[in-house]
Amino acid sequence: MPTVLRVDGYRFFFYASDSEEPCHIHVSKAEGIGKVWLEPKIQVQYLDYFTDREKRKVLEIIDANVVLLKEKWHEFFNK
Repeated sequence: MPTVLRVDGYRFFFYASDSEEPCHIHVSKAEGIGKVWLEPKIQVQYLDYFTDREKRKVLEIIDANVVLLKEKWHEFFNK
């Protein structure tokens, strides 16, 4: 489960077993957990146990780092 990015206590990662799915990122912080698709566009699969403010923050971080997140995904899975 490679961690790709850490920002303000949020950990962005993916699972090695995710290779058959489209490009996405998982996020966690405290009790919050989520999954956000990165391609073809940023789209929330789920963001459970995050407040609305935290959800906005997660999406801001993803938007600001989407190129890096996609690069790390494709690099890891060789796609």
